[in-house]
Amino acid sequence: MEEVLSSRQREIVDKAIALIAEKGIQNLTIKNLAQKMGFSEPAIYRHFPGKTEILLAIIELFEEKRSQSMDQNLATSSFSESLKHLLSKHIQLFAKNPTYATVIFSEELFMNEPELLQKMQSIMNHNEGIILNLIEKNQQKGDIRKDIDKHSLALIIMGGMRLIVKRWVLSCFASELTKDVNNFRKTIVKLCKEEK
Repeated sequence: MEEVLSSRQREIVDKAIALIAEKGIQNLTIKNLAQKMGFSEPAIYRHFPGKTEILLAIIELFEEKRSQSMDQNLATSSFSESLKHLLSKHIQLFAKNPTYATVIFSEELFMNEPELLQKMQSIMNHNEGIILNLIEKNQQKGDIRKDIDKHSLALIIMGGMRLIVKRWVLSCFASELTKDVNNFRKTIVKLCKEEK
């Protein structure tokens, strides 16, 4: 994370995540959070200026967990195996922490909050860079077609994953996330396969 959270800040963030999981992101208010923690609203404000900063801390925690699980050298194996590794790491993180998916894919939160919007754009740019690098290296190796625009393919991969996870969130985590992602990956690999 950009700044290390104090133990009290981490406690507040954990309770915010629990509140979102129980009652939905729309019910994350300072008042509700203070009630959940059993102390006054001013006590929350002593640790965070407002709800935006709490959400930023949640997003940064997600990004920290995501970056710990990612391997930047994905192109050392086949495109199929590298893509499987990349997507499965993301899915495992969401499956273990569904609340992160709820926060990350709540676009309405970010539209009027420049700090949240900037943070999400930074994460998207970083993820796009990893995928572009993966595509480029596998095109150079001849593992996938060279006539596919790497930026368009990265957009398809990122957009497809976003839709699959969003559908999982909207189904109250009932859809088969792992199966859907596996089928999506196999389809991408088939479409990109270099004809021999």
